[in-house]
Amino acid sequence: MNRLFKILCIGGSDSGGGAGVQADLKAVHACGCYGLTVITALTAQNTRGVQDIFPVPQRFIAAQLDAVLSDIGADALKTGMMLTAGAVNTVVRKIEQYRIKNVVVDPVMIAKGGWTMMQEQARQALVKRLLPLTRVLTPNIPEAESLAQMKIRSAAGMKKAAAVIVDLGVENIVIKGGHLPGRRNSGSIDILYDGNQYYEFSEDWIKTKNTHGTGCTFASVLAANLAQGKRMYPAVEQAKRMVTEAIKNSLFLGKGHGPVNILGK
Repeated sequence: MNRLFKILCIGGSDSGGGAGVQADLKAVHACGCYGLTVITALTAQNTRGVQDIFPVPQRFIAAQLDAVLSDIGADALKTGMMLTAGAVNTVVRKIEQYRIKNVVVDPVMIAKGGWTMMQEQARQALVKRLLPLTRVLTPNIPEAESLAQMKIRSAAGMKKAAAVIVDLGVENIVIKGGHLPGRRNSGSIDILYDGNQYYEFSEDWIKTKNTHGTGCTFASVLAANLAQGKRMYPAVEQAKRMVTEAIKNSLFLGKGHGPVNILGK
């Protein structure tokens, strides 16, 4: 019997089904792994954006983590939306308690419509306490700008920011370049930095507004790949490729930004 790899996805619930733990579970399933969840917040959202957020109490986040990790365990852990410092600190304590090694952090900070998904105190807790436990961090350009405290306008700027963030204690970082100005004609570039060397991953630009859930999907595929023992470079390469296909197969739902579709046509 083949081993069943277990991926714990920690984040917000998306009532529209396009991002958050709903996207995480689809991505994990597409990689042949088993998805577990810990909900940090409930969101009322659709393709047009977030309408409201209900944070889950810190004690109940801890209860979910204990329930899953004390019984089923996890080969990798992926974090997404963590609105409050209490949520971040709770997750940190449980990572340490259960000695989780494959930690993938997607630092979800701002929704497409501008809604704040991480409070400033939560960002500070992430930098001080979670990054040193993180195997790989997967910020987009605005998130990397916030963490590195600098503007990013080019691939060279992405590399500079990656070095700054790795110095905060994270082992590896992948900065996703979908928000980089002027890339529509030359393709979408992501940059991996392991503290010693930079690696670039480029795909053709796909003309679509249906990109809801790309960050969650990327990080969850990456977590599943690392859980299965892949090295960092091929794990990132496959995540980039699978997200590109998910964008190509994206769904026209609602009146705003439709979701990517990692499960195929």
